[in-house]
Amino acid sequence: MFSIKAKKRDLNIKPNILRKSGEIPGVFYGAGKANTAISIGNVEFKKIWKEAGESSAVKISSGKDEIDALIHEVQVDPVSGEPMHVDFLAIDMTKKIKVKVGLVFEGISEAVKSGMGNLVKVLHEIEIEALPKDLPHNLFVNISKLATLADNIVVSDIKLPFGVGAVTNGGDIVASIVEQKEEKEEEPVPVDLSAIEVEKKGKKEEDETDAKETTSEKEEKAENK
Repeated sequence: MFSIKAKKRDLNIKPNILRKSGEIPGVFYGAGKANTAISIGNVEFKKIWKEAGESSAVKISSGKDEIDALIHEVQVDPVSGEPMHVDFLAIDMTKKIKVKVGLVFEGISEAVKSGMGNLVKVLHEIEIEALPKDLPHNLFVNISKLATLADNIVVSDIKLPFGVGAVTNGGDIVASIVEQKEEKEEEPVPVDLSAIEVEKKGKKEEDETDAKETTSEKEEKAENK
């Protein structure tokens, strides 16, 4: 099991001050535990977050207290991507819980390799249920089964570790193959030069007519004087 050290957080200390000192503000709650504000080391947390994700149990050690939890929500800086705040969900290690786990696609599809079609990943995660100690970090999907356009992989095809059950419908499609179609280049539309010449000619005649009308108006004004 993954573990991380934490400190009880003084709410009088502003979060920005904590971050500048290399700490991340956080909180844990759930499983009958009171909401508790904590702070954890930035470097240590990022390592645990990468390895455990949000589906593996993490033991939070704070002094003599130890809490089993899941990384429930991480707020990140939209520019730097650095974690700004962490929510831990306390769990009971003796009770099964439901979580969503990411899918990792592996293997080679003959249909894709031959150029027959393209791989379509319909699902990128599925929901599972297990005791916290049995929760996998991710699940692997072998796409070598996809040899023709008629083949697909459904949730029930995914090999689950011992003690883990799928909550997502077993018949839901995880991946399939769609026919690869060649994109035809659009031929340039030929320019009708004759139409342009006619348009120019019509415009020229219109301008000449306007000019004649202007001249006639001038002559008429001269006669009236």
